[in-house]
Amino acid sequence: MGKRRVGIVGYGHLGQYLTQAVLDHPDLDLAFVWNRTTTQLDGHIEDRYICRDLEECGRFSPDIIVEVAHPVISEKYGSMLLGVADYLVGSPTALARQETEDALRAAATPHGLYVPSGALWGAQDILKMADRGTLKGLKVTMIKHPSCFKLEGELKAKNESVKENRVTLYEGPVRGLCPLAPNNVNTMAAAAMAAHNLGFDVVQGCLISDPMLRDWHVVEVNVTGPVVAGRTFNVTTTRNNPADPGAVTGSATYASFLSSLVRSGGMGPGVHLC
Repeated sequence: MGKRRVGIVGYGHLGQYLTQAVLDHPDLDLAFVWNRTTTQLDGHIEDRYICRDLEECGRFSPDIIVEVAHPVISEKYGSMLLGVADYLVGSPTALARQETEDALRAAATPHGLYVPSGALWGAQDILKMADRGTLKGLKVTMIKHPSCFKLEGELKAKNESVKENRVTLYEGPVRGLCPLAPNNVNTMAAAAMAAHNLGFDVVQGCLISDPMLRDWHVVEVNVTGPVVAGRTFNVTTTRNNPADPGAVTGSATYASFLSSLVRSGGMGPGVHLC
């Protein structure tokens, strides 16, 4: 097999990291890079790689297209992109909108829709339990410094008022949280996709703003399984990801996303966790 051709949609911090990583990787080949502001690419990306019209990306012959821009990309272009190649949705919070999830699931043929597990430790185990129907509950808690959140609406105002003590910004179904924190809770969205027997309305998300947490992003995952002889199966993991104040994405997430990209593609139609 030849090198897999990768198209990258978005040229922020993660997009820049992936672009260089693809260029350096022995099994990957850069097909194109698209960014909403094309001038940001000029002088950084060779002209032969620059896609100036996303609807014309097919002429670059990508094998997989990676979105690392904004959830709106999947809403507006996801079905079209799945018609061109496999599609790795880097902002799975877009899938909290039921119409978007339904549209992309329907469009995931003959190509596949890939959801990166990101900071979701134990994602494959959660998926296996969901496949068997033994997953009964799932809660993901994210704790960050206030400056690390990029929020909308009432959560933005609530977070701006956090000064000394930690504050729970949200606790409830992941579906309601995704539109308010589209850049911060992709891990929770991935959890809702892995836990497909529960989905966005049953999987719980908790967002905590802690002004004392200056060096880490903390992700806690609590999995509940079946009750056997009055005893409930339960697994809890805690992931401490090094991150500076103001960093929306923890440092370990970049390498994790690259690993998801390397593992993705070629699995056929449908939805795949990677």
